[in-house]
Amino acid sequence: MGTLLAEDLLLLLLDDEKGSLHTSYADTVLGGALLTELALLGAVTVAEKTSAWRTARVHAVGTTVEDPLLQESLALVAHKDRSAQDLVTRLGKGRRDALAERLVERGILRRRESRVLGMFPRRRWPTLDPSHEQAVRRSLTHVLVEGAEPDERTGALVALLAAIDRAPKVVDHEGLSSREVRKRAKRIAEGAWAAKAVRDAIAAATAATAGAVAASAGAAAATSGG
Repeated sequence: MGTLLAEDLLLLLLDDEKGSLHTSYADTVLGGALLTELALLGAVTVAEKTSAWRTARVHAVGTTVEDPLLQESLALVAHKDRSAQDLVTRLGKGRRDALAERLVERGILRRRESRVLGMFPRRRWPTLDPSHEQAVRRSLTHVLVEGAEPDERTGALVALLAAIDRAPKVVDHEGLSSREVRKRAKRIAEGAWAAKAVRDAIAAATAATAGAVAASAGAAAATSGG
C-alpha cells in the first residue's frame, strides 16, 4: 500500500527545513491517524453506547491487515475493547520515530542527529524529497479551497486536520479566510464520503484526538500559568 494517513499527517506537521514538529501533541495526533486508518480498512468498529454515562468502545473486526505497523496497532485494539480516547494515546506512544523512519526508507525524509548543549541527543527529520507531501497538499487544496468532493482517504485526512485545527495551515487559501477553510473542513469531516460504520469509527477517533489535544493544551497552560 502507499503511505499511511499517519505518515501523511506527520509530513504536514513537520517543518520541511528544520525537521522539527509544529506541535507538541504529535503522538496523540498520530495515534488518532492510526485508529482512523484502521477504521478506513474496516478493521475496527465502534459499539453503540448503552447509556449516556458509558463511553462507546472500539473493537477489532478482523485480526490481520497488510501493513506491519497497522498490524501492531490492530493487535492492541484486539487485546481489549477500549474507548477511542484511550486508544489514540496508546496507539501514538512511541510511533513518531517509527513513522519517520519509514519515510526515510522511502527517500521522503532524512534523519538528522545532533546534541543540545553538547549533551542531550536530538533527532530531527527534514525533508529530502518534497514531491509526495506536495501531492498531498494539492489533494487537500482541491477539496478545501476549490470545492472538490473528497475520496475516503482525503476526507479522513481533512477530518483529522479539522480535529486539531490545522486545516488552514496546510493549504494555500488565498482568497479564502482561515475561518472559511475551517468551516469547509468541518463540513467535509461530517460529510458522507464513506460508509456510515466507517464514518462513525473515524468520528470517534477524531473526536478523541481533539479531546486529548485540548486536554494537553489545557494542562500545559495551567503549568505555565502556575
